[in-house]
Amino acid sequence: MTTTLITEVALIIALASFAQALSGFGFALVAVPLLALLTSPQNAIVVVTSLGLVLSLTVCVHQRDHVNVRTASLVSGAGLVGMPLGLLAVTVLSAGALSVLIAGAVLVFAVLIGRGMTFRRGTGPTVATGFASGALLTSTGMNGPPLVAAFQAMGLAPREFRATLQATFCVQNVLALAGFFAVGRLTADGLLLAGAGLPGLLAGWWCGDRVFARTDSARFKKIVLGVLVASACVSLYQAALS
Repeated sequence: MTTTLITEVALIIALASFAQALSGFGFALVAVPLLALLTSPQNAIVVVTSLGLVLSLTVCVHQRDHVNVRTASLVSGAGLVGMPLGLLAVTVLSAGALSVLIAGAVLVFAVLIGRGMTFRRGTGPTVATGFASGALLTSTGMNGPPLVAAFQAMGLAPREFRATLQATFCVQNVLALAGFFAVGRLTADGLLLAGAGLPGLLAGWWCGDRVFARTDSARFKKIVLGVLVASACVSLYQAALS
């Protein structure tokens, strides 16, 4: 692993962590497409899932009093059912096809989130959201957008929203990593890249959390969405060349 690669990984993770601190989501949406330009899409998904676990666990521990345990449990259970579908996709698809899938998912969800995507309230939509997030996590590393939409539709208070979202991320990331290990995708290279990104994870969150406290969040949400679209376009271009 070269110094240049370590620096690039750390910078990408810092940007993604910064986005997560500003909006409560977006870590994987930013990191996966950009990391896929430096390594294989499969490795990128493992790296982001590993670092996402560190981030979500840290936030969840600090905000544990605000976690809606029932909602987090329901979504996580449904996500477990959807994960095998994503594992199948990440196992059988080529690197180019997976890059296109990742970029397409980023573009679709960036547009939907920007337009204020929401779901009906109720157990059925919540379970469906959990299933979709589980499948997306193990196939693209990006389980956040459907969860964000569902929790918005439930009308969760800001602190409850953020804490419950991170608790769900934490549980799903643990399950996803177990799945990656089972299918042989949890490699030494992936873990080394995750270690390289750890300083960027901490620095990005620290900076983003402080900027968020003093700046209009709506403006920064637009910036985050712009980064998502740009990273997806780069991934599509890279896939076209492969």
